[in-house]
Amino acid sequence: MSQSSSQELTHLLLAWSQGEREALNRLIPVIYEELRRIAHSYIRGERRGNTLQTTALVNEAYLRLIDCSRVNWQNRAHFLAVSAQLMRRILIDYARSRGYQKHGGAMERISLKESQIVSAGSDPDLVELDEALQALAAVDARKSQVVELRFFGGMTAEETAEVLGVSPDTVLRDWKLARTWLAREMKKQARVQN
Repeated sequence: MSQSSSQELTHLLLAWSQGEREALNRLIPVIYEELRRIAHSYIRGERRGNTLQTTALVNEAYLRLIDCSRVNWQNRAHFLAVSAQLMRRILIDYARSRGYQKHGGAMERISLKESQIVSAGSDPDLVELDEALQALAAVDARKSQVVELRFFGGMTAEETAEVLGVSPDTVLRDWKLARTWLAREMKKQARVQN
């Protein structure tokens, strides 16, 4: 997204927060494209046979965001962070509603290609990853946010740095440490389950 588009989105979000109805009408196409970008990053990591499509995830997130009209949006980065978190929750709820539980079932596995959170050849299920991410948040909230924004939100290190108000180098260090921590935590979870 260009700098002017980013500024336009921020301006429209602020205007919408202040109750400007016309801002919402202009914001909808921009929001929808941002949501599609985030949703695509989630869905592209899914294995074949996944029944949740990008459009369905976008539509569900869109409906939930429209109900968030009282949010005091700070900027584009705040919107992206909330959207990424919202989509993660939708996917977790979807996985749980399909009857998949922590200790078994035919859970669809997600691929963590870029993130390599766990060792090669081992794809964690979404519920297990969510639990490990919650445990990480209890230890280090920022590292958990980095994973959420980069992996679930599909953001670059620069975009993540903007959201969190830190440098891209800090994001990359947090990313590396978080991956290591999550790999250890998920191996521990696997031992407990077996």
